[in-house]
Amino acid sequence: MPKLLQDTATVFCREITPELRSPVGMVFAMGQPVLFLVLFGSMLVGTDADLGTGTGTADVWQWFVPGILVMMCLMGPLGAGHTMLSELNGGQVERFLVTPISRTSLILGRTGKDTVTLFAQAILITAIAVPLGMRFHLPGALATMVLLVVMAVGLSALSYVLAIISRPSGNLFWIVTQVLIFPVMLLSGILLPVDAGPGWLSAVATTNPVTYIVDAARALFVGDFLDPAVFHGLVAATAIAVLGLILATRAMRRGV
Repeated sequence: MPKLLQDTATVFCREITPELRSPVGMVFAMGQPVLFLVLFGSMLVGTDADLGTGTGTADVWQWFVPGILVMMCLMGPLGAGHTMLSELNGGQVERFLVTPISRTSLILGRTGKDTVTLFAQAILITAIAVPLGMRFHLPGALATMVLLVVMAVGLSALSYVLAIISRPSGNLFWIVTQVLIFPVMLLSGILLPVDAGPGWLSAVATTNPVTYIVDAARALFVGDFLDPAVFHGLVAATAIAVLGLILATRAMRRGV
């Protein structure tokens, strides 16, 4: 176990160093979520949309901001495999595999970097939302970010699995991520409540694990820790994390 932790720390430092040296890329990656937050969120407030949160402006923001955080969690970690794909084609990963470093640490270190980046971006998104009228609940916001970190670990690991499978061209990686992300977003109620749609849409949404994570994030964000949605969301996020780590570790141990 100490060797695994040491190896994970080594990989994490290798991955996080370029981010720290050039944080501008991390900020630019937030462009689309920020646009949705400022433009789409403001339109929701202006139309007095019935989101099941009450009638106040702050209630709309507290419903909408967790959805944006989940959106960012989907877009960032799911695309994390792009870096590994480049390194697979360039031979960097093979150089790691001939060293005594733990194969599991190659995944844990990378997912650790992805989750730290996501956490920093989530803090910035939340900070932007406060001047727009959102009421800030510190324990709820921290609990929401913990939930998203668990989900991000799984999505990041699954992205690495997809990168390994789709090498060398990477076509499969881009097709799957681009085709998957928007249906998952729309069917999870990130931007608009799924309940407002027809019955068949709500039925399809129940098969989407991200739906439960979105509901849990909204409950946690306002401090409603005892809401049953929190348990369901935690189960869904944990399942994604466990599945992703198992598949990614197995792929890496096979020598890619």
